[in-house]
Amino acid sequence: VQLQASGGGLVQAGDSLKLSCTASGRTVSMYGTGWFRQAPGKEREFVALISWNGGSTYYGDSVKGRFTISRDSAKSTVYLQMNSLKAEDTAVYYCAATRLTGYVVRPYDYDYWGQGTLVTVSS
Repeated sequence: VQLQASGGGLVQAGDSLKLSCTASGRTVSMYGTGWFRQAPGKEREFVALISWNGGSTYYGDSVKGRFTISRDSAKSTVYLQMNSLKAEDTAVYYCAATRLTGYVVRPYDYDYWGQGTLVTVSS
């Protein structure tokens, strides 16, 4: 499985941004897909996860109510819609795939990772 994250950029506080994660591989449709972020000097943080069939979604506490994860299985793409962005959302955002089900929040439990896309929110 290969993952390609895109959509990052420089925005102002309060703006919106939509990230995309496009996957390729024979069994990619059977993987849950998550988003993580990592700011300079900080640990990688769980942001959101969507199950392989899109039936379940999970969010980190810091983004609940502002971010929405979705997937288009026909395009093998998972999206992260980010609204009401704050300066503290500034980070490199990574998408990742996991064979596990449920609320999977540890980076260790993900099998494949994309290269990351930088989101910078100016205050």
